[in-house]
Amino acid sequence: MRPATAVLVALPWTAAAFAQAPEAGRRQFETTCASCHGGDGNGGERGPAIVTRLALRRDDELATFLREGLPAAGMPGFPIPDREMRELIAFLRTLRPKEGWPPAPITVQTTDGGTLAGVPLNRSSFDLQLLSLDHDRRVHLLRKEGERYRAVTSQADWPTYHGRLDGNRYSALDQINRTSVARLAPRWSYALPNASRLAVTPLVVDGIMYVTAANEVHALDAGSGRRIWTYRRTRTKGLAGDAAGGTNRGVAVAGDLVFMVTDHAHIFALDRFTGALRWDTEMADWHQNYGATSAPLAVGRLVISGTSGGDEGARGFLAAFDQATGKEAWRFWTVPKRGEPGSETWQGKDVEHGCATAWFTGTYDPELDTLYWPTGNPCPDYDGSERRGDNLYSDSMLALDPKTGRLKWFFQYTPHDVWDWDAHQPAVLADAEWEGRPRKLLLHANRNGFFYVLDRASGRLLLAKPFVKKLTWAREIGADGRPVLRPDQDPTPEGRTVCPSVEGATNWFSTSFDAATGLYYVQTLEKCTIFTKSNGEWQPGKSYYHGTTKDTEEAGQKVLRAIDIKTGRVVWELPQTGEAGSWGGVLGTAGGLLFLAEDGGALMAVDASSGRPLWHFQASANWKSSPMTYMFDGKQFVAVAAGPSIISFALVE
Repeated sequence: MRPATAVLVALPWTAAAFAQAPEAGRRQFETTCASCHGGDGNGGERGPAIVTRLALRRDDELATFLREGLPAAGMPGFPIPDREMRELIAFLRTLRPKEGWPPAPITVQTTDGGTLAGVPLNRSSFDLQLLSLDHDRRVHLLRKEGERYRAVTSQADWPTYHGRLDGNRYSALDQINRTSVARLAPRWSYALPNASRLAVTPLVVDGIMYVTAANEVHALDAGSGRRIWTYRRTRTKGLAGDAAGGTNRGVAVAGDLVFMVTDHAHIFALDRFTGALRWDTEMADWHQNYGATSAPLAVGRLVISGTSGGDEGARGFLAAFDQATGKEAWRFWTVPKRGEPGSETWQGKDVEHGCATAWFTGTYDPELDTLYWPTGNPCPDYDGSERRGDNLYSDSMLALDPKTGRLKWFFQYTPHDVWDWDAHQPAVLADAEWEGRPRKLLLHANRNGFFYVLDRASGRLLLAKPFVKKLTWAREIGADGRPVLRPDQDPTPEGRTVCPSVEGATNWFSTSFDAATGLYYVQTLEKCTIFTKSNGEWQPGKSYYHGTTKDTEEAGQKVLRAIDIKTGRVVWELPQTGEAGSWGGVLGTAGGLLFLAEDGGALMAVDASSGRPLWHFQASANWKSSPMTYMFDGKQFVAVAAGPSIISFALVE
């Protein structure tokens, strides 16, 4: 764990201790930086002020940034030798902001007749975000009314990645409903400056929204989108897999801390009011093809996360860390070592790099005190010749004791998977009547094309039915939970067409269950893929597919489907017009609505009972995210990440 003293301070006015300006560093600054950023670092004709950004990076990270530059923003890299770099950074640490920065503490009058004192983090003619000066240093969100300020906050939060610990992206909010949804309109947007296509689900806690891109977190006023603080560190060069592409799906929040994973498989905690780093723990060595891309899950006193690397030969695991210190509490390996129980399901050499990573966000049942976590595909993806057997615990749902990591039960969806059909789809926990008696259920539309209902106390299979039409690899799921395979469906060197496609009949994007309708809602994909296999060896920094995939000549199609959980029957469906390349999910609400990230680029609302379209807003987004909702200052908002921006909608009067 990195010592807490080695921090990236996020408050924009915090700076290093002032020292005597080294003359050599000054000369280096004048020849390298001053023409763009001004002789004092407070901004010039061609570049912004840098003095308020220096504290965002440690010395080593600042050196890396200066050498690599930021080409997309017009900043070149500079090949500065080590000695000159040390001198330059020493000089940079002496630069002072212009007068008036950092902002001085202020005291404002409130509409209830009181006063608030603090440091203004951000302000406009209409609002103010104030960091109080009392012992708990909390952020107050204020709205200007005449010469006074009114305090505002959220009345209904979205505190976890799924919105709820049970994984069900369903909200009890109903201000936006079938009658009022026609008045829904954008209220604010916030663009993340270093992002291109966000995959994040925003969290809202006590009126503050937390959004992420790769290796950066932004805290926003959830009612106006005004930035409160930003924490950022440089991207890691030389990564493999999804983490290299800059994917990050969000944070976890518990108490006064925000938890996030980095592209190079670290997990860290920030003060949620100031963005100050509290601790930083390495989960795995990124040189062994590990990364991290998804939101952690906070349960009790622990924060839980897995890693990416599930197509790169990284041995999968799920780990829990103490929220206060970052110390690892337990680790569950999803691929057993040779000689351990389960290793007999890996016949061949590939158990050494079996993947089955636990990269997606799991769910939790406090009554059963059980953590449910999906696992990824085995590696190599398309060639199973050196991993004969079921390959536990790949493509499975794990039920774990959250305090110890002890396995309670598991269910494997696709034994000996050779089509890259991981189980990283949302595990939705529902309490419903089943065959005449109450039952604790786990609902899961799997990437392999079957919809499953499990008893989540025991792991027993209750129902498994296809939810797509293009399904060739299996006839059915047997009573024992194992697929009844069709012949000649494995990849070949020449290529073989198999359905569903490699993207899956569905994937990691959100699903929703409405207890009132008894329907489970999922974005599905009708598509097939030509799978080929090849031979090779695992190498650090490279993928471990041992084969390729390509589309058939027949185009795919996204279809929103509503499934009766008791029968598996599709009650209604909504085909979409698009490229079938979007990755957006759904949100259900008590207003009788289902919001979806529609394949044609629109955020859309439909009647949850019938699928009838009621409203849409064309964001022209190739979705990589799913919508969420919250209540702020008496208004219900629906927010979604579209491209590089967060867009938040509310009703207009």
